[in-house]
Amino acid sequence: MYEITIDLIRDWNDTVKEIFRGSGYPLPENISDEEIGIAYFMQTAQSEEEAAQLSAENRVRLSSLQQTIADNLESVIAPDIRSRTGYEGTQFSFKWVYNNGEHIVEERSSYRIPL
Repeated sequence: MYEITIDLIRDWNDTVKEIFRGSGYPLPENISDEEIGIAYFMQTAQSEEEAAQLSAENRVRLSSLQQTIADNLESVIAPDIRSRTGYEGTQFSFKWVYNNGEHIVEERSSYRIPL
């Protein structure tokens, strides 16, 4: 019934790559998702092992959020989007964004889920 586009981990990784690029220290183009997370968390972690753990936890968190959205789209999220924004379509495109905190935005309706 609904068509959903969502890849929160990719969105997070793309944001991190943009942060590094903007800081003048771009990450290599062929860097893996795991390496992106480790590079990001090395900014505050005490060790590479801690950064790897934080990265893994972040991937689990984003995957869980993505699954929750998919599982609840029809019963909870789509009705809430419709009531709050008036969007009546059947296509939904969710993106992870950082804008004064973490959010998931549905691009077609501008619906925002603060995290």
